[in-house]
Amino acid sequence: MNWRKRAYEIIEPSSGGDMFSAIYDYGMMVIIVASMVPLAFKETNAVFDAIDKIAAAVFIADYIMRLLTADLKLKKGGLSFLCYPITPMAIVDLVSILPTFLPVSSGLRLLKVFRLIRSFRVFRALKMFRYSKSVTIITNVIRNQRMPLFAVCTMAGAYVVLSALVIFNVEPDTFETFFDAVYWAMVSLTTVGYGDIYPVSTAGRIVAMLSSLVGIAIVALPAGIITAGYMEEINKKSDNDQSKG
Repeated sequence: MNWRKRAYEIIEPSSGGDMFSAIYDYGMMVIIVASMVPLAFKETNAVFDAIDKIAAAVFIADYIMRLLTADLKLKKGGLSFLCYPITPMAIVDLVSILPTFLPVSSGLRLLKVFRLIRSFRVFRALKMFRYSKSVTIITNVIRNQRMPLFAVCTMAGAYVVLSALVIFNVEPDTFETFFDAVYWAMVSLTTVGYGDIYPVSTAGRIVAMLSSLVGIAIVALPAGIITAGYMEEINKKSDNDQSKG
């Protein structure tokens, strides 16, 4: 068997009872979880540094193998090797590796930048999505329902902009900048309601009540679309399993 094909079978999520692929999947998940542990501490030490370097080495090897077998996954011939680095999961892989090779600088401003870049290691958690069948199903749902979801996102964006424009002109004293109005509209749309910025006049409160009603309706739409698509995907998978059986 071609070594690239065998490597591709191992690094891809386990299926069909491939023991080596299953071991690889579980091993990667353990390394991903272990590499996240240092982020729970402000201080660093030799153990954390060793964990990070080992994890980075494994992630680099995984990235290289996925790049070398890109044509088997994307099925675009030689073009696959150029397209793979800009695929979503490849970008996640790259971003999760880079912080390990960035130097630690002194100085308050540089330290803040370093801490921000260090937090990019959180992207390593997204690598686990590759090995989750539930996430695969949800990804298929989003792909299949992309047009209705895009329509809802467009409605949500229009709601935020229009609400912000109205409240910004109704209460110019409360909302000093248009960004403050957009922030308030977004918080209202998601029903978070931090309460740090809010309308105080009667007209502003009426606008807030009306926008809240519209916002609740908009927020409910994606949940219904994704739920319907999820059930459809589950039923489809169940039918495929029964036909194979």
